[in-house]
Amino acid sequence: MTRKLLLAWILCSGFVFAISFAINPRVQAAAESAETQIRSVLDMQSSAWNRGDIAAFMEGYWKSPEIEFVGASGITRGWQAVLDRYRRNYPDGKAMGKLSFSNLEVHLVCPDAAFAIGNFQLEREKDRPSGVFTLNFRKFKEGWRIVADHTTGFAAPTTATSQ
Repeated sequence: MTRKLLLAWILCSGFVFAISFAINPRVQAAAESAETQIRSVLDMQSSAWNRGDIAAFMEGYWKSPEIEFVGASGITRGWQAVLDRYRRNYPDGKAMGKLSFSNLEVHLVCPDAAFAIGNFQLEREKDRPSGVFTLNFRKFKEGWRIVADHTTGFAAPTTATSQ
């Protein structure tokens, strides 16, 4: 098979797959169901956070030593280490504040893998930290779970001081 013929076959196959994905009701329903389930995990997490319940918040994560959290302070590996990080950085409800998500997009990669991107905002008594995140999800027998979390906070606005 010549290179041009092989390239044409690959492009046509990809086009056919994309069209069948777009028009196949079962494929569309599965994608919509996955998105609904993933959004439900995030809703559960924000509700748990807003109750001050970090343990329940962590139920959205894959309980594995392979999970990874990436943030400004580096990479944290392992479910217990991620839980410990949250407890250290957010020791009480006042530190946790109220969590909300916006501009949330869920992208299904395949039937058992997806990613979500969006913005987060915490409303606390003295500040309102916010930023962006990318969450990699995998589907397990217990449902969709975050396997990698890359969250980056925006720099806090500086206030001008008078001299």
